[in-house]
Amino acid sequence: MAYASPPANESGADKPREECGVFGIHGHADAAALIALGLHALQHRGQEAAGIVTFEDGRFFSHRGPGNIADNFGDESVIRGLQGNIGIGHNRYSTTGETLARNIQPLFADLASGGFAIAHNGNLTNALTIRRKLVADGCLFQSTTDTEVLIHLIATSRAESLVERMVAALGQVEGAYSLAALHNDTLIGVRDPHGIRPLVLGRLENSHVLASETCALDIIGASYVRDIAPGEMILIDSDGVRTAHPFTPQPHRFCVFEYIYFARPDSTIEGRNVYESRKRIGIELARETHIPADIVVPVPDSGVPAALGYAEQSGIPYELGIIRNHYVGRTFIEPTERIRHLGVKLKHNANNEVIRDKRVVLVDDSIVRGTTSTKIVEMVRAAGARSVHMRIASPPTANSCFYGVDTPDRSELFAAQNTVEEMARIIGVDSLAFLSIDGLYRAMGETGRDPDSPGYCDACFTGDYPVRLTDLSGRKADGQLSFMTRLA
Repeated sequence: MAYASPPANESGADKPREECGVFGIHGHADAAALIALGLHALQHRGQEAAGIVTFEDGRFFSHRGPGNIADNFGDESVIRGLQGNIGIGHNRYSTTGETLARNIQPLFADLASGGFAIAHNGNLTNALTIRRKLVADGCLFQSTTDTEVLIHLIATSRAESLVERMVAALGQVEGAYSLAALHNDTLIGVRDPHGIRPLVLGRLENSHVLASETCALDIIGASYVRDIAPGEMILIDSDGVRTAHPFTPQPHRFCVFEYIYFARPDSTIEGRNVYESRKRIGIELARETHIPADIVVPVPDSGVPAALGYAEQSGIPYELGIIRNHYVGRTFIEPTERIRHLGVKLKHNANNEVIRDKRVVLVDDSIVRGTTSTKIVEMVRAAGARSVHMRIASPPTANSCFYGVDTPDRSELFAAQNTVEEMARIIGVDSLAFLSIDGLYRAMGETGRDPDSPGYCDACFTGDYPVRLTDLSGRKADGQLSFMTRLA
């Protein structure tokens, strides 16, 4: 088989892009400020745009804009303008729709029963199919995001209450979603029946909080109560918390990549601390792929916990052989190929004295396109490493994600186009090894992957998609064509 090199012009990130972050609070006088802080803690889940909607005395207040939280809510006057003790917020990284102001969430609509705002983490895999039908029936769409499909389904439902309309709308969609919604003075949280995307409930004094991760509770001093269950709808108003399970139960398939890469290490999701999970993954990786070496070096920052676990299990010293520059924002426009080639040093630089004349085990969480890995290895070799062995704390990413993570088309995925031996040759390492799928499940406390009941969504590794990909009907669901680009 002929092997394919990574693209010469690295136009896309060499990691899966995070999904989105949602946050909501009910019953606190400083609601807007706390939402902004919560979104700040969830900034890793989306840096493209942010928005907050609050409610007070029959009026909704909104501020949305491109950029990160500091760009949008650093001005105290913006926070003061968001009145009320209830609200929701959203960090956006687009997986459907363009980067347009009209796509920035929370989306808002005036319904017959009152104002309604919604923030969505995930992706609806039949959104295009439903959208076409709604447009044919006369609905006018204002955005190109799949989230607006939910608003139209709710608005056109014949059910009586808003909650019944939401249940009817969600019963028609497929895919992954964790939602924070606001209907007048009621805060609503919903998680899809498979529980693919995370959502947790917290408490701050007499207030209730919804958030994508527990790190957003920590930043405001809220206590963790529990995870919202798959298929659960939770309603929070002045009378307290009500909960319902209106959807047909489905096998639990939480996204395992949350533990590998997406979630912040200090978060606890579904009862598992993310940092400890990544260390256990590193321990399992060392058990499966140990090789004699002098030092274990993480590719910062995402490879650090797994590298610590690898070093602990293997007995090889852990060293910071690569230093990350944490003060790099958006990369400047790079005018020449030579400057583009040097761009990786904006974020990473080899610690020469640590690496020189050493047999190095490089530990990273994943390889997507392979471009960054190639440059990292070149950097380590230039620092004088005697040999370089790369160990990846996940199985090969050979399939695209359609549930709210922006991965490339399968034709651009390094592992989909090359064998492990070919990848090692292209990257330039002496050896390359990935964690097995069974090893990943062992790290998560299982005996291995049960093909009949996996327990996690691992489609990016196995191609086993737990929810139908309706918008790819008639085509191979292999990522060659993404329905997500066709909503624009």
